[in-house]
Amino acid sequence: MTRPRIVGFSANLQRPSKTRSLVEAVAAQTETRIQAEIQLFDMVDAGAALGAAWSRQDLSLPARRIVEAIEGADALIVGSPVYKGAYTGLFKHLFDLVDPTALTGKPVAIVATGGGARHALVVEHAFRPLFGFFGALALPTAVYASDADFTDGALTDPGVRARVAEAAGQLASQLIHASAAREPVRAVAGAAR
Repeated sequence: MTRPRIVGFSANLQRPSKTRSLVEAVAAQTETRIQAEIQLFDMVDAGAALGAAWSRQDLSLPARRIVEAIEGADALIVGSPVYKGAYTGLFKHLFDLVDPTALTGKPVAIVATGGGARHALVVEHAFRPLFGFFGALALPTAVYASDADFTDGALTDPGVRARVAEAAGQLASQLIHASAAREPVRAVAGAAR
């Protein structure tokens, strides 16, 4: 069995970042449940030229690599800080350049961070419709954390940590199920040789 590829993408515009910490926490918890190849990217990895790219052909090499990694992943962990009630504009712009069929049926763990609890519904009102467009499988448990849930940049709130573990468990279960569904096809194909 090949290890599934999980891409974590955080729309943080600086490092260190609470959003990146949340994406990392879901990735780490997922790794305790399933062996996976995990790649983590931040918006800053795409470079400043991302905003000037009007099409895929205009993407810089770093941004193109992120888009290709997202498209080639078996699952995603995506996160954004909340600005004015939604994910960042560059987060949306990057996903505007993803092939519309590339995420079909792929599990997506959604995380977001914000200054306070009033932004918590961003996962329902912004993220889910976006990934619904792609036909992706947005996991039932999304994780939202506010500034008060972190201490010195580390996630410390027990309730949020429990949601991280729950989302990671759902992500691992989806990947295990997808792998098991592919195995009989491989076995039949191998027997035909």
